[in-house]
Amino acid sequence: MSKVVLYTKGHCPYCKRAKRLFSEKGVNKWTEFDLEVVPEKRSEMIARSNGGKTVPQIFIGGHHVGGASDLFALDAADNLDPLLQDCSSL
Repeated sequence: MSKVVLYTKGHCPYCKRAKRLFSEKGVNKWTEFDLEVVPEKRSEMIARSNGGKTVPQIFIGGHHVGGASDLFALDAADNLDPLLQDCSSL
């Protein structure tokens, strides 16, 4: 499994923004579960995110980041790059 895992929906603009940020950061490979295609993954997403029901739900190296707003806040605080760097050595 990839070090970056996204639970998404195809029509979700926040999901698209999160994936675009990962691409800008040079992350070109992730595991994505589109809940419209694999709805059975929804219960897994909720369990892994401690009750998170909105998409995207984002995990980096097993760490639950949260949603797109959380991802962008992490980046704005200069904490995203170190997290991505740490998981590249996993």
